[in-house]
Amino acid sequence: MLEIEGVDAFYGDLQALWGVSLRIEEGELVALIGPNGAGKTTTLQVISGLLPPASGRIRFRGHDVTRERPDRIVAMGISQVPEGGRVFTGMTVLENLELGAFLPEARRDKAESLKRVFRIFPRLEERKAQRAGTLSGGERQMLAIGRALMSKPKLLLLDEPSFGLAPLLVEQIFAMITEINAQGVTILLVEQNVRAALELTQRAYVLENGRIVGQGSGNELLSFESVRRAYLG
Repeated sequence: MLEIEGVDAFYGDLQALWGVSLRIEEGELVALIGPNGAGKTTTLQVISGLLPPASGRIRFRGHDVTRERPDRIVAMGISQVPEGGRVFTGMTVLENLELGAFLPEARRDKAESLKRVFRIFPRLEERKAQRAGTLSGGERQMLAIGRALMSKPKLLLLDEPSFGLAPLLVEQIFAMITEINAQGVTILLVEQNVRAALELTQRAYVLENGRIVGQGSGNELLSFESVRRAYLG
């Protein structure tokens, strides 16, 4: 579904990614792990078109999207949920969700998409008339993911969905991510909770200093001494 080949990316004169290559098959749930500042969020921004790569190629379902605008990339089926569950705090839960269905195809199926989101996140249905600014951190994260699902993505990019959440809420969010994947949405997960990410996903890539330094199944990477020492203590 997604192929990234030899991508370099810069912020001004500062190089953030060095020859990054990865591949995601349709239906997979893949993790991208690494320390803070490794370039994980940058990788997602490059995929989303928010940061044009200096070199390399990005293909989505066989189409070259290396230089596509972010809105075109969303229209092709890629949606990103940024770190921190960013929502429009002055708008209601329902209004936030409806904003996710701005594409013509998504607007046609908005009612069915809302039912789907409410099945996955029943708490959002309970809070649909409530202003998003009054939600808890976990509820905001649910809303951010739900809003992304309203665009009917084929590939969902999740950036640190457990950040700042209590352990019980983390378990709930991960269970919901598994359910979304089981419903046919391919997922690339950037996650600080390395053990949980590796146990949750089929495959993972390790990113350090802007370079891919390892890859394998979650169980394989959990058994690597270097991964255990660096990320699991």
